[in-house]
Amino acid sequence: MKNFNMYEMIMKKRDGNTLQKEELQEAIDGYVDGSIPDYQISALLMAIFLNGLDQRETEDLTDIMLKSGDSISLDGIAGVKVDKHSTGGVGDKVSFIVSPIVTACGVKVPMLSGRALGHTGGTLDKLESIPGFNVFLKVDQFRTILEKCGMVISGQTDNIVPADKKLYALRDTTATVNSIPLITSSIMSKKLALGTDAIVLDVKTGSGAFLPDMKDGIELCKSMVNIGEKSGRKTLGLITNMDEPLGTAVGNSLEIIESIECLKGNGPEDLMTVTLALGACMLIAAGVEDDFGAAIVRLKKAVSSGKALDVFRDFIEAQGGDPNVCDNYFLFGNSNSEWELKAESSGYISYINAFEIGMCAIDIGAGRRKKEDMIDHTAGFIFHKRSGDKVKSGDTIITVRSSGKEDKKEVEKRLLNSIKITSAAPDKPELVYYFADKNGMWDWKEVSG
Repeated sequence: MKNFNMYEMIMKKRDGNTLQKEELQEAIDGYVDGSIPDYQISALLMAIFLNGLDQRETEDLTDIMLKSGDSISLDGIAGVKVDKHSTGGVGDKVSFIVSPIVTACGVKVPMLSGRALGHTGGTLDKLESIPGFNVFLKVDQFRTILEKCGMVISGQTDNIVPADKKLYALRDTTATVNSIPLITSSIMSKKLALGTDAIVLDVKTGSGAFLPDMKDGIELCKSMVNIGEKSGRKTLGLITNMDEPLGTAVGNSLEIIESIECLKGNGPEDLMTVTLALGACMLIAAGVEDDFGAAIVRLKKAVSSGKALDVFRDFIEAQGGDPNVCDNYFLFGNSNSEWELKAESSGYISYINAFEIGMCAIDIGAGRRKKEDMIDHTAGFIFHKRSGDKVKSGDTIITVRSSGKEDKKEVEKRLLNSIKITSAAPDKPELVYYFADKNGMWDWKEVSG
């Protein structure tokens, strides 16, 4: 672009004006090749964070990021391929459960995933708690494992959407994560770089989500579905509840263990409700079912038959991990410290703040304060009591497994403040709110029957 000036571009977006694709192209290309410094891109990100991008700008940014590097072609691999993505949460281990279940139903599930961001857990960090597991695959390895096992989960290599990899790290350190157009372009550039036939999106809302407000979650979901459909991929979305932690485990190896228990048919109701809803969307997106009720029945059979667990074992082994973890949880190792959080009063647990639990997980070593921090894969929380449960003073609410380096009194205080106990039992929370496709958005209860 002739006469491109990064200073003027920043000023233009700072003042609320729209950017042309050529301007965005110059900025992103320059950042990737190192000719434009971090501080100028940081200023542009903040201007976008404050003033947004319209739908055309968001589509342009997504396309530019997508074409900044290589894509993974899945041509020649038989079967329908469906990718699933979550916007992130606390205790969100759905990918490890839904992928083998859907694969057992005859649909291939490839995923490109990331590490922990802020208070949310990371798919790759959780998988690395499995001894020997390889989360970074070359393209030929990715294709081979998908063809052999029917599912594969890998990290984003340097050549896959490098623009997003650089921007992702910068956003995390410049307080510009919670931007709908930036989240949209980040997620969808990676989704479109993977040559699947369809995409299913799990957009979280509530205290533990990056976009806690329902209105923002709906806007993000619509934006991503629109871009997916315009790119020729069947794209479906769900708005799900992340106001409280999902399941009974928070922490890397603890969440893998809970996922295995789900595949053995022992999953908690809230976690399995969200898992089955997303799995049904994946089967419908793949075209193997056209009714949500029938899809859920099919998914449940994949669990009860043991096929889904078999797929997960094969997947672990194919990516270098020890499949014996499915039978011997001691292989995950032991935490340095273990203690219990006791209820200070009697009543009913009416609320558990997911954001606060996520931050406490960082405090005990299960997450990172800085991107270079090491994670303790054994650290985390096991919830013995959750929302709706009756408790007596002195009852154990959480078992805490930690690195042993935390300030126990401070963590205990923060955990207790995150858990609300009332005299009356709370209403049961909704777990899945809305379903979205290219035609619009509907109440989940209406479409699922």
